[in-house]
Amino acid sequence: MSVPQSGLSDVPEESGNSTPVPGSPYIHPAHHQASTSTSTFNVGSPQLPASGTIPTTPTSVGSNSSSNGHGNGHPHGHQHSGSMSRKSSGVRGSRESLRKQALAPSASNGSLTPREGHTPRRVASNSGAAEAKPRMRAVPKLAHTDQPIAPTTGMYWNRAPVFGETPGRPMKAHSATVVDNVVWVFGGCDESGCYRDVYCFDTETMHWSHPTMTGDIPPPCRAHTATLIDRKIVFIAGGQGPNYYDKTYILDTITRRWKLAAIEGDIPPPRRAHTAVLYKGQIWIFGGGNGMQALNDVWALDVAHGVDRLKWTKIETHGKRPSERGYHTANLVGNHMVVIGGSDGRETYQDIWFLNLDTAVWTKAKLDKEYKRLSHTATQVGSYLFVIGGYDGPYFSPEMLLFNLVTLQWEHRGAYGKPPIQRGYHCVVLADSRLFLIGGSHGGKDLWDDVQTLDLGGAAYLPQVMSFTLEMP
Repeated sequence: MSVPQSGLSDVPEESGNSTPVPGSPYIHPAHHQASTSTSTFNVGSPQLPASGTIPTTPTSVGSNSSSNGHGNGHPHGHQHSGSMSRKSSGVRGSRESLRKQALAPSASNGSLTPREGHTPRRVASNSGAAEAKPRMRAVPKLAHTDQPIAPTTGMYWNRAPVFGETPGRPMKAHSATVVDNVVWVFGGCDESGCYRDVYCFDTETMHWSHPTMTGDIPPPCRAHTATLIDRKIVFIAGGQGPNYYDKTYILDTITRRWKLAAIEGDIPPPRRAHTAVLYKGQIWIFGGGNGMQALNDVWALDVAHGVDRLKWTKIETHGKRPSERGYHTANLVGNHMVVIGGSDGRETYQDIWFLNLDTAVWTKAKLDKEYKRLSHTATQVGSYLFVIGGYDGPYFSPEMLLFNLVTLQWEHRGAYGKPPIQRGYHCVVLADSRLFLIGGSHGGKDLWDDVQTLDLGGAAYLPQVMSFTLEMP
């Protein structure tokens, strides 16, 4: 049997062209609308509308909307400084002049209003008196939206009030890795091309920084994998444009130094859009595409002796295997790698597979209901995988689905607040009882640089109150 030739070039992220093509999952600009959702809360919770979220009430004066470029109100710091003026018998002048004096330092600190949606490019000034300043915010600006009060057990979407040295560009197909409370974001691309810079986002302070890196800095890259090992991040493969990589790079987050890894023996073919999990001193990768066809092979990189001695081994799996695919997700649950969805460039998949990493045996889940997904994210919280966004065939989905790792079935859960615009090729990480969603794309030139948070509410306690074992049917 001949293998279908596909390099995942028909997947939306690979082209950036939003014009529909026969047999390809591009989304037409006229279809930029959310698909309906049947998500509901648990018994006793209010019924949600089609979007799967609690409706928001109209905002009063000075509010911010996460769907436009800038808000109307002043930053909190400006309001506060204006209220700090004090009366004194030795001070003359009107209340208005005192207010202007109090505001003067804030007006000169280069702070910017919060950004929504697309990020404008930096524009250099040709005036000697008004030099272009770095794209930084001195203080965060909190949201002014009048959202309904959510119960303490409910989940809640919110746009993060970020500040600092922000990336200044939208991004998709990047990677995000949590080290302590800091998310290390590498690579990705926008409509102009791919990047190789590193940005750090502090999940406690909402502060962005752009550390200087040294060493063997990798080329611009997207659709790679990033795996944390002892405060070092191992980046495998990826690519840009027609180029597909087979190299492995290691970033030391303490010294901020890159290193091109020396590999013993055979190495996997070049690829991108694959996945990776860490199990028993080995990084297991699955699938992806190499520019000519989608892949379904499994390789393991031995890192048990540290990142200075690396060796690849091709794994011969048993049983019926998943079809070739990329832009799927893979999570380590116990001793199993759980693979959800993906695409071979022609078809968007809805199946779920389990690979026992001790026996190398594949098992396919028997689902009551299936959902097509590619370029989504899957994040484990206790006995659930939170699957957010992604492409479902005709549209990018606004839904948040939960895959129950005990029943091995899908569940719908609603959330309060205002959810992010539907997207794919984003990143989601878990930190401090919240999910952080960074960047993403809605097809074509619709890209984002925002940070959205999902406060987990009662779901945050799932890892502490529930232990389980993944049992195959």
